[in-house]
Amino acid sequence: MLLTQNGKTPLLLATGLVAGVLALLGCLLVSILLGAVDISPGTVWQALVNFDGSTEHLIIRTVRLPRAILAVVVGAALGAAGAITQGLTRNPLAAPDILGINVGAALAMVLAVFLRGSGGGDVGFAFGGAAIAAIAVYWLGSLGRSGLTPLKLVIAGAALSYLLGSLTTGILILSQRTLDEIRFWLAGSLAGQDMAGLLPVLPYVAVGLAGSLALGRPLTLLSLGEDVAQGLGLQTAWVKVGSAIAVVLLAGSAVALAGPIGFVGLVVPHVVRFAVGVDYRWILPYAMLIGAIGLSIADTAARLIIRPQELPVGIVTALIGAPFFIYLARSKIKQ
Repeated sequence: MLLTQNGKTPLLLATGLVAGVLALLGCLLVSILLGAVDISPGTVWQALVNFDGSTEHLIIRTVRLPRAILAVVVGAALGAAGAITQGLTRNPLAAPDILGINVGAALAMVLAVFLRGSGGGDVGFAFGGAAIAAIAVYWLGSLGRSGLTPLKLVIAGAALSYLLGSLTTGILILSQRTLDEIRFWLAGSLAGQDMAGLLPVLPYVAVGLAGSLALGRPLTLLSLGEDVAQGLGLQTAWVKVGSAIAVVLLAGSAVALAGPIGFVGLVVPHVVRFAVGVDYRWILPYAMLIGAIGLSIADTAARLIIRPQELPVGIVTALIGAPFFIYLARSKIKQ
């Protein structure tokens, strides 16, 4: 039977996916049960199966349930986008937020709200901003005699993030209305979103996730080196284009829904590779699951830490992800 690098059989890995799905359902349940207002499990169940329009039922159906689903969707999108980015660049520090892709999408959304007024931002702007940022960081990282290297890519991403972040801040200084409308979203938050806002974005997320799964084998071959992959008959140019499109769809959708939540796309692929090895046919579905579980837990914690108030979930992920990024920068970058 074929083994992965860490010695786990496909049957064991498939069993792990089933266990992950069960864990995710548990996280969904906890996310719906817990919040600023104490609601009994029996009332939660009645709200789901026999809605009567009461205040507690409204909280469950219109606030907590959409938010729990949103955490799953955004977490899966960020986990997959991070795994693809690291596989495509063969860079352990690569992630949409580290490379400025999320910041580019956020800037485009802020600019749309500034120019068009309330409700002006939509997912199309997020896709455009993410795509432009991805092209820019790749071009900047490729400058010089040595071409693209992991260190240059990270530096280019950091520089671009600072530039785009400064432009975003400038827009918010010019427009108090824009700041008031999106400041909580800009910190990375799942609050205030409902199913009406989620449903239009779901098709893009679904296409991005499906495309990610299709990229499993090509990314595994590409991780062996471009020359080796080409020798095995892989059309690397098309793999890169497909990977870039998937990252833009996933990162743009996540930012449009919840703002620029950081570090999920960086941390999740490393956790997954530690558990399942280097085969992207397993890394990608596991990254979706772990991303969804991780963001669900982080969002639940964000609601409870300073209850009855709440923190943006982006702050919680940063508290966990920033030390991990420092560890990676010290241990993984060799040039």
